[in-house]
Amino acid sequence: MTGHPTPTRGFVGRPRVHNPGLPPGQYDAGDDWPVLSAEVTPQLDRKDWTFTIDGLVAEERTWTWDEARALPPATYSGDIHCVTTWSKFGVRFGGVSLDTFLDAVRPSPGATHIMAYSHTGYSANLPLADVTGGKAWLAFTYEDEPLPTEHGGPARLLVPHLYFWKSVKWVAGIRLLDHDEPGFWEQNGYHARGNPWEEQRYAGD
Repeated sequence: MTGHPTPTRGFVGRPRVHNPGLPPGQYDAGDDWPVLSAEVTPQLDRKDWTFTIDGLVAEERTWTWDEARALPPATYSGDIHCVTTWSKFGVRFGGVSLDTFLDAVRPSPGATHIMAYSHTGYSANLPLADVTGGKAWLAFTYEDEPLPTEHGGPARLLVPHLYFWKSVKWVAGIRLLDHDEPGFWEQNGYHARGNPWEEQRYAGD
């Protein structure tokens, strides 16, 4: 996803095979993990990394790397799906449940959505219901190793039940809102939610 954002329906992937675990239009990437980014990959030093939650919360908070890593750990083991038609099965991410961070800031009753954003300026919108109740993580590791920089390290948002453009790389924070507001790819033709099982790739799907 580099260069000028021009989403099209002409995604090209490997030949599809029948797999009941694959959402429609996806292929199994196997050991591959394609690198797709809307921006140049940053080099973030952990000592400079922070994660902030603000907006409609009782108490805005910013965590340093050490503070975030000291929180109770949580893991995700399962599948991930990219809008560009690849899927990976049985992956393992380690980090902290987003619920842990949200519990600390206490979202306001009127909060309905979030805007997640990266240290590079990239953003993605999500319903609050899609990142609470054990559905989202701040991921620091992949397969028990530090998350590679090209895949969002040192930390990325992980929302595995939605297309992976919602799992913001190099995450810097989230802002809680009382309305939906389009992020980077949503402003450029992608679907507001991005459910792989309903093939919500583009606005209008």
